Amino acid sequence: MPNIKIFSGSSHPDLSQKIADRLGLELGKVVTKKFSNQETCVEIGESVRGEDVYIVQSGCGEINDNLMELLIMINACKIASASRVTAVIPCFPYARQDKKDKVGSRAPISAKLVANMLSVSGADHIITMDLHASQIQGFFDIPVDNLYAEPAVLKWIKENILEWKNCIIVSPDAGGAKRVTSIADRLNVDFALIHKERKKANEVDRMVLVGDVTDRVAILVDDMADTCGTICHAADKLISAGATRVYAILTHGIFSGPAISRINNACFEAVVVTNTIPQEEKMKHCSKIQVIDISMILAEAIRRTHNGESVSYLFSHVPL
Repeated sequence: MPNIKIFSGSSHPDLSQKIADRLGLELGKVVTKKFSNQETCVEIGESVRGEDVYIVQSGCGEINDNLMELLIMINACKIASASRVTAVIPCFPYARQDKKDKVGSRAPISAKLVANMLSVSGADHIITMDLHASQIQGFFDIPVDNLYAEPAVLKWIKENILEWKNCIIVSPDAGGAKRVTSIADRLNVDFALIHKERKKANEVDRMVLVGDVTDRVAILVDDMADTCGTICHAADKLISAGATRVYAILTHGIFSGPAISRINNACFEAVVVTNTIPQEEKMKHCSKIQVIDISMILAEAIRRTHNGESVSYLFSHVPL
């Protein structure tokens, strides 16, 4: 493809390489380093004048450093006369800080701040996947393509769970009800949801199951899992309510803090995540983690954007 350059940030070089391979391109030359005072320095190692530039950087690992690196890379390409700069952000950072949660709260809306920072740095377009709240698209005044892992998840379920026609799709909280009903409709199966009450962030107080999971395979579906308290509680709840087996399918497997030991001790057959966040290290410590590759969805979105085609085909299909 002419006039296109793909650069990788340092958060997820493996995914960037898969995307470039899929498109038959070489990753652009870029050197990122830290000065001794921990400032980030980025040097783009080739001309981007008049090029359609895509920068792949996920919101994981050292999130603040990686976000800053992305902003600097966007700006470096913009002031080097790139014709268009697209930030490809598989896992959007600060997506959970998308609203003031309490009346009179002094909490920040950090997702909006990140949106402003990306725009001011010079991004012309954002490609992301499974935003925690799809309204985040409205925080931007530039085009945002929010892709979905759902088609890849449906494919995985049909290929890996033999009795999927008798399964039940479960949301671990009321907020994910829309996501699970969509998957349940596409599979033509039932859904259930778990109502949880939180006393404070990352701690679940009590859970109530709404729906019947007796003698069925239960598939928990959520957009992300961080410390995994919610999904591990939910799995216990489902087993005690009569589910035969429990799977968890999550787009973004953050797995911080006690997550890995919780998964190892929980009653999951498998915890399935996509590779929007690198999982190699975590898989060494947890045999239950399985990974769905979504690089072809991002690659196809880049190809279609570059050629001025619609990406809406990807909302319901996995590219071959």
